[in-house]
Amino acid sequence: MTQDLSDLDDSGPIDYLVVELPNEGMTGEAFPLLVDLVERGIVRILDLVVIRKELDGTLTGIKMDELPDGTLDLEVFDGARSGLLGDDDLGEAAKAVELGMTAAVLVYENVWAAPFATALRRSGAQLVASGRIPVQAVLAALDAAEQNR
Repeated sequence: MTQDLSDLDDSGPIDYLVVELPNEGMTGEAFPLLVDLVERGIVRILDLVVIRKELDGTLTGIKMDELPDGTLDLEVFDGARSGLLGDDDLGEAAKAVELGMTAAVLVYENVWAAPFATALRRSGAQLVASGRIPVQAVLAALDAAEQNR
């Protein structure tokens, strides 16, 4: 599933996630939801790599069928590599992962935002800052605001 990146001039914003996966008890319920997002044209997966950060800190690549829950059909994600995500990027991503843990590194395009982003670029605008607010932080801020009323 190598990605054709020739159309990036008309692309939406590209984001990445590093998700630490549980060593046991993984339900796999998130993977079908990711497939659904792709099938509905909301996101396009550019890279999806699973790594394990060994106890000594070294990184090992993990195939989809080697994930803790072998009941999941994850072959649809095999080969999702655009070339954007290199070994140095995986090393940087691994800094956020605890020793002995497995993580998925996902690079994806927000296809839903492509027309808006393309129109902005054509008009000479450029993105100068971006960020995410973790849900836990939003909930804590709302709780604090409620207590201050």
